Amino acid sequence: MAELNPSQRTWKIFKRNKIAVAGLIFIVLTILVAILGYLIMPDSSPQANNMTIQLSIKKPGSTFMMLRLRKSESVDTVNIFTKMLFGQPSFYRDIPITGYHFTKDSVFVDEYIGAEDKPEKKAYAIPNPPVRLKGELLNSGALIIHRTFWLGTDIYGRDLLSRLILGTCVSLSVGLMSVIISMLLGVSIGAIAGYFGGWADAVLSWLMNILWSLPALLLVIAISFALGKGLWQIFIAVGLSMWVEVARLVRGQVLSLKQVEYIEAARSLGFNNRRIISRHILPNIIGPILVLASSNFASAILLESGLSFLGFGAQPPMPTWGSMIKEHYGYIVMDSAYLAIMPGLAIMLLVYAFNLVTVGLRDAFDIKSQSNQF
Repeated sequence: MAELNPSQRTWKIFKRNKIAVAGLIFIVLTILVAILGYLIMPDSSPQANNMTIQLSIKKPGSTFMMLRLRKSESVDTVNIFTKMLFGQPSFYRDIPITGYHFTKDSVFVDEYIGAEDKPEKKAYAIPNPPVRLKGELLNSGALIIHRTFWLGTDIYGRDLLSRLILGTCVSLSVGLMSVIISMLLGVSIGAIAGYFGGWADAVLSWLMNILWSLPALLLVIAISFALGKGLWQIFIAVGLSMWVEVARLVRGQVLSLKQVEYIEAARSLGFNNRRIISRHILPNIIGPILVLASSNFASAILLESGLSFLGFGAQPPMPTWGSMIKEHYGYIVMDSAYLAIMPGLAIMLLVYAFNLVTVGLRDAFDIKSQSNQF
């Protein structure tokens, strides 16, 4: 092990923690799902907001026959990158049916309106006779398909699986942007306070202590009130609520390192303060910073979920795990508890995975544990 550099030794120790590696694999898979997003969602419409009110609160695995009628308005086909980011507007209007038959210029259907109601007979004009293709009847204006809702539907008849997948994108993006903002602020302010000391340290430490005394959720809500509601506002609000912990950590680490021999040697060689901080101090405290970043990622996901549950997060129809729980928590005591349990379980698993990785990183960067193992 002596021939390994510090990064290789750290990774080797981390790999020995099988639970932490499992957490990392889960996070990687979650990121992959978030990146693919609309490409793998059953409902790839923007915000997964394709409502079919007749299919409200259907059980997981429910399958329905659907009549898809071509929309009268023009819908453009977007490229794959636009679809990954924003989705593809649907070309069809979906109508659940229990039976149908075609004539020359019409389709007669028994439209499904509820489990306890008789189907309503309706007719829709279509211009061309039907053609069978891959087991589906279709023509230029209509399409008969069978659609399965693997995780059921919500109170508005939207596909729950699609909204859970899109909620993954929101949670990870909030965590990533919040951690980036908190790290940029916290590392900068903590390094300045710890390295220069004096009045700069006194002022910045006073500011950190004031913000440290405020509950994180209340601070985020206050910042959200000032910035307004929206996804970008949540990025900023959560990021601004978490930089203090980073700054306190960096300040303490810099205070302990700025008087060591190699820093004194760098000063004697005439290196300026910015070079000393960026090239000689910060690389030696990257371990604790990464551990805290992983922990803050989990905290950001919890904060965003809490804000969305309270109505301060991303606004409808954008799906977030917190807002999905808010919409359906009343069904926990009914026979549709899965509507709130599914997003709650997603939050729990992702936060738990980040906590496992945090523990693994903490052990891997622990100098004492490294010396004991080697």
